[in-house]
Amino acid sequence: MNNEIYLIIVFVMAMMLGYELIKKIPPTLHTPLMSGTNAISGIVIIGSILVITSSSSLLINILGFASLLLSSINVFGGFIVTDRMLEMFKKPKNQGKK
Repeated sequence: MNNEIYLIIVFVMAMMLGYELIKKIPPTLHTPLMSGTNAISGIVIIGSILVITSSSSLLINILGFASLLLSSINVFGGFIVTDRMLEMFKKPKNQGKK
């Protein structure tokens, strides 16, 4: 039981730290930041799957699933935002032909 309490404390502290870090970043850097955190969220997805498959505790499975869900949303949202950002730098196709 004590191990689960420590895991919950680490989970809550990670959420608070993440919120504080993102809050201090200027809005102009949010798009590159989202693009860069896709790799970190991919690692979190793998860790979540490992936690879910190795634990028999219902609480840990629920937290692992929440982590898996939120990380997946971050990865797919990051890819969408990055794709939109890269579209801004493409040249129009009709510009060279007259």
